[in-house]
Amino acid sequence: MNMRDNSFSEDFRMQLDLLMRVRRDVRRFRSDPVDEAVLARCLDTIQLAPSVGLSEPWRIIRVESATARAAALANFETANATALAGFSEAKAERYAKLKLSGMREAPVQLAIYCDDSTTKGHKLGAGTMPEMRRYSVVTAVTLFWLALRAEGLGLGWVSILDPQQLNRDLDVPTDWQLIGYFCVGHPERLSKTPELEQLGWETRRSALPIETR
Repeated sequence: MNMRDNSFSEDFRMQLDLLMRVRRDVRRFRSDPVDEAVLARCLDTIQLAPSVGLSEPWRIIRVESATARAAALANFETANATALAGFSEAKAERYAKLKLSGMREAPVQLAIYCDDSTTKGHKLGAGTMPEMRRYSVVTAVTLFWLALRAEGLGLGWVSILDPQQLNRDLDVPTDWQLIGYFCVGHPERLSKTPELEQLGWETRRSALPIETR
Protein backbone atom coordinates (compact mmCIF):
# COMPACT_ATOMS: atom_id res chain seq x y z
CA MET A 1 0.00 0.00 0.00
CA ASN A 2 1.22 3.48 -0.87
CA MET A 3 0.65 5.42 2.35
CA ARG A 4 1.28 8.68 0.58
CA ASP A 5 -1.83 8.49 -1.58
CA ASN A 6 -3.59 5.64 0.27
CA SER A 7 -3.77 3.53 -2.89
CA PHE A 8 -3.09 -0.17 -3.30
CA SER A 9 -1.14 -1.80 -6.09
CA GLU A 10 -2.82 -2.92 -9.28
CA ASP A 11 -2.00 -6.53 -8.41
CA PHE A 12 -3.77 -6.16 -5.07
CA ARG A 13 -6.81 -4.60 -6.74
CA MET A 14 -6.96 -7.48 -9.22
CA GLN A 15 -6.76 -10.03 -6.41
CA LEU A 16 -9.48 -8.21 -4.46
CA ASP A 17 -11.70 -8.17 -7.54
CA LEU A 18 -11.13 -11.92 -7.97
CA LEU A 19 -11.92 -12.57 -4.30
CA MET A 20 -15.25 -10.78 -4.63
CA ARG A 21 -16.07 -12.63 -7.84
CA VAL A 22 -15.42 -16.09 -6.38
CA ARG A 23 -17.25 -15.40 -3.14
CA ARG A 24 -20.20 -17.72 -3.43
CA ASP A 25 -23.14 -18.69 -1.27
CA VAL A 26 -22.06 -22.27 -0.63
CA ARG A 27 -24.56 -25.12 -0.17
CA ARG A 28 -22.34 -28.10 -0.84
CA PHE A 29 -19.71 -28.75 1.82
CA ARG A 30 -17.18 -31.42 2.53
CA SER A 31 -17.57 -32.79 6.05
CA ASP A 32 -13.91 -32.53 7.06
CA PRO A 33 -13.29 -30.16 10.01
CA VAL A 34 -12.31 -26.52 9.83
CA ASP A 35 -9.03 -25.54 11.46
CA GLU A 36 -9.93 -23.63 14.63
CA ALA A 37 -7.08 -21.13 14.21
CA VAL A 38 -8.27 -20.30 10.70
CA LEU A 39 -11.87 -19.91 11.87
CA ALA A 40 -10.76 -17.62 14.72
CA ARG A 41 -8.75 -15.51 12.29
CA CYS A 42 -11.78 -15.10 10.05
CA LEU A 43 -14.10 -14.30 12.95
CA ASP A 44 -11.67 -11.62 14.07
CA THR A 45 -12.45 -9.69 10.87
CA ILE A 46 -15.93 -9.02 12.24
CA GLN A 47 -14.36 -6.60 14.70
CA LEU A 48 -12.99 -4.64 11.72
CA ALA A 49 -16.45 -3.93 10.36
CA PRO A 50 -17.96 -0.46 10.56
CA SER A 51 -20.91 -0.15 12.92
CA VAL A 52 -23.30 2.71 13.45
CA GLY A 53 -22.15 4.80 16.42
CA LEU A 54 -19.45 2.19 17.06
CA SER A 55 -22.23 0.10 18.59
CA GLU A 56 -20.75 -3.27 17.51
CA PRO A 57 -24.19 -4.91 17.85
CA TRP A 58 -23.21 -8.33 16.46
CA ARG A 59 -23.83 -11.33 18.67
CA ILE A 60 -22.67 -14.79 17.60
CA ILE A 61 -23.86 -18.21 18.72
CA ARG A 62 -21.90 -21.26 17.64
CA VAL A 63 -24.42 -24.04 17.15
CA GLU A 64 -22.67 -27.28 18.07
CA SER A 65 -24.88 -29.60 20.10
CA ALA A 66 -26.78 -32.34 18.29
CA THR A 67 -30.01 -31.06 19.84
CA ALA A 68 -29.55 -27.48 18.65
CA ARG A 69 -28.49 -28.55 15.16
CA ALA A 70 -31.41 -30.94 14.83
CA ALA A 71 -33.83 -28.18 15.86
CA ALA A 72 -32.31 -25.75 13.34
CA LEU A 73 -32.46 -28.35 10.56
CA ALA A 74 -36.09 -29.19 11.36
CA ASN A 75 -36.85 -25.47 11.32
CA PHE A 76 -35.34 -25.15 7.85
CA GLU A 77 -37.11 -28.22 6.49
CA THR A 78 -40.50 -26.98 7.72
CA ALA A 79 -39.97 -23.50 6.28
CA ASN A 80 -38.65 -24.96 3.03
CA ALA A 81 -41.72 -27.16 2.63
CA THR A 82 -43.94 -24.13 3.18
CA ALA A 83 -42.00 -22.15 0.58
CA LEU A 84 -42.26 -25.01 -1.93
CA ALA A 85 -46.03 -25.13 -1.50
CA GLY A 86 -46.24 -21.45 -2.41
CA PHE A 87 -44.92 -21.88 -5.95
CA SER A 88 -46.83 -22.81 -9.08
CA GLU A 89 -46.29 -26.29 -10.51
CA ALA A 90 -43.47 -25.44 -12.93
CA LYS A 91 -41.60 -23.22 -10.46
CA ALA A 92 -42.19 -25.69 -7.64
CA GLU A 93 -40.59 -28.47 -9.67
CA ARG A 94 -37.50 -26.35 -10.20
CA TYR A 95 -37.47 -25.17 -6.57
CA ALA A 96 -37.59 -28.77 -5.32
CA LYS A 97 -34.35 -29.52 -7.15
CA LEU A 98 -32.43 -26.69 -5.47
CA LYS A 99 -30.07 -27.44 -2.61
CA LEU A 100 -30.76 -24.52 -0.30
CA SER A 101 -28.89 -25.53 2.83
CA GLY A 102 -25.63 -27.22 3.79
CA MET A 103 -26.84 -27.82 7.34
CA ARG A 104 -26.43 -31.59 7.17
CA GLU A 105 -22.78 -31.40 6.11
CA ALA A 106 -21.24 -28.12 7.28
CA PRO A 107 -18.90 -28.70 10.25
CA VAL A 108 -19.31 -25.16 11.59
CA GLN A 109 -22.70 -23.51 12.05
CA LEU A 110 -23.32 -20.05 13.44
CA ALA A 111 -26.41 -18.02 14.26
CA ILE A 112 -25.56 -14.33 14.04
CA TYR A 113 -27.79 -11.77 15.70
CA CYS A 114 -28.13 -8.03 16.13
CA ASP A 115 -28.57 -6.79 19.68
CA ASP A 116 -31.14 -4.05 19.22
CA SER A 117 -31.02 -3.18 22.92
CA THR A 118 -27.30 -2.43 23.10
CA THR A 119 -26.40 0.84 24.79
CA LYS A 120 -22.98 0.86 23.14
CA GLY A 121 -22.77 3.75 20.72
CA HIS A 122 -25.37 5.74 22.67
CA LYS A 123 -27.81 5.48 19.71
CA LEU A 124 -25.60 7.70 17.54
CA GLY A 125 -26.85 7.28 13.99
CA ALA A 126 -29.56 4.86 15.07
CA GLY A 127 -32.05 7.28 16.58
CA THR A 128 -33.97 7.86 13.36
CA MET A 129 -32.86 4.65 11.65
CA PRO A 130 -32.53 1.90 14.29
CA GLU A 131 -32.22 -0.64 11.48
CA MET A 132 -28.70 0.71 10.94
CA ARG A 133 -27.55 -1.64 13.70
CA ARG A 134 -28.73 -4.60 11.63
CA TYR A 135 -27.07 -3.23 8.52
CA SER A 136 -23.88 -3.01 10.56
CA VAL A 137 -24.11 -6.71 11.34
CA VAL A 138 -24.63 -7.51 7.66
CA THR A 139 -21.48 -5.52 6.87
CA ALA A 140 -19.60 -7.58 9.45
CA VAL A 141 -20.90 -10.80 7.90
CA THR A 142 -19.65 -9.63 4.50
CA LEU A 143 -16.12 -9.13 5.82
CA PHE A 144 -16.27 -12.54 7.50
CA TRP A 145 -17.47 -14.08 4.23
CA LEU A 146 -14.58 -12.63 2.23
CA ALA A 147 -12.05 -13.66 4.88
CA LEU A 148 -13.34 -17.23 4.77
CA ARG A 149 -13.06 -17.35 1.01
CA ALA A 150 -9.50 -16.02 1.16
CA GLU A 151 -8.69 -18.98 3.44
CA GLY A 152 -10.23 -21.47 1.02
CA LEU A 153 -13.43 -21.87 3.03
CA GLY A 154 -17.03 -21.27 2.07
CA LEU A 155 -20.10 -19.78 3.74
CA GLY A 156 -23.75 -20.56 3.17
CA TRP A 157 -26.41 -18.12 4.36
CA VAL A 158 -29.61 -19.95 5.36
CA SER A 159 -32.58 -17.58 5.30
CA ILE A 160 -35.38 -20.12 4.91
CA LEU A 161 -36.14 -20.32 8.61
CA ASP A 162 -38.69 -19.28 11.20
CA PRO A 163 -36.56 -16.81 13.21
CA GLN A 164 -38.83 -16.79 16.23
CA GLN A 165 -38.67 -20.57 16.50
CA LEU A 166 -34.89 -20.48 16.17
CA ASN A 167 -34.73 -17.85 18.89
CA ARG A 168 -36.69 -20.12 21.21
CA ASP A 169 -34.60 -23.15 20.34
CA LEU A 170 -31.35 -21.27 20.98
CA ASP A 171 -32.78 -19.43 24.00
CA VAL A 172 -31.57 -15.99 22.93
CA PRO A 173 -32.56 -12.67 24.55
CA THR A 174 -35.80 -11.19 23.25
CA ASP A 175 -34.05 -8.05 21.99
CA TRP A 176 -31.78 -10.02 19.65
CA GLN A 177 -32.86 -10.06 16.02
CA LEU A 178 -31.71 -12.88 13.77
CA ILE A 179 -29.58 -11.75 10.84
CA GLY A 180 -28.82 -15.20 9.52
CA TYR A 181 -27.94 -18.81 10.11
CA PHE A 182 -24.56 -19.57 8.55
CA CYS A 183 -22.90 -22.79 7.48
CA VAL A 184 -19.10 -22.76 7.21
CA GLY A 185 -16.77 -25.37 5.81
CA HIS A 186 -14.70 -26.54 2.88
CA PRO A 187 -16.76 -26.23 -0.30
CA GLU A 188 -17.04 -29.21 -2.63
CA ARG A 189 -16.45 -26.84 -5.52
CA LEU A 190 -16.54 -23.14 -6.30
CA SER A 191 -17.47 -21.13 -9.35
CA LYS A 192 -17.63 -17.51 -10.41
CA THR A 193 -21.24 -18.13 -11.43
CA PRO A 194 -23.92 -18.36 -8.71
CA GLU A 195 -25.44 -21.83 -8.48
CA LEU A 196 -28.96 -20.40 -8.78
CA GLU A 197 -27.95 -18.91 -12.12
CA GLN A 198 -26.35 -22.17 -13.22
CA LEU A 199 -29.59 -24.01 -12.44
CA GLY A 200 -31.76 -21.47 -14.26
CA TRP A 201 -33.55 -20.06 -11.22
CA GLU A 202 -32.57 -16.45 -11.94
CA THR A 203 -30.01 -14.46 -13.93
CA ARG A 204 -27.65 -11.78 -12.70
CA ARG A 205 -28.12 -8.27 -14.05
CA SER A 206 -25.61 -7.28 -16.70
CA ALA A 207 -25.48 -3.69 -15.48
CA LEU A 208 -26.03 -1.88 -12.22
CA PRO A 209 -29.32 0.07 -12.27
CA ILE A 210 -28.63 3.66 -11.17
CA GLU A 211 -31.22 6.40 -11.29
CA THR A 212 -30.79 10.13 -10.97
CA ARG A 213 -33.15 12.58 -9.36
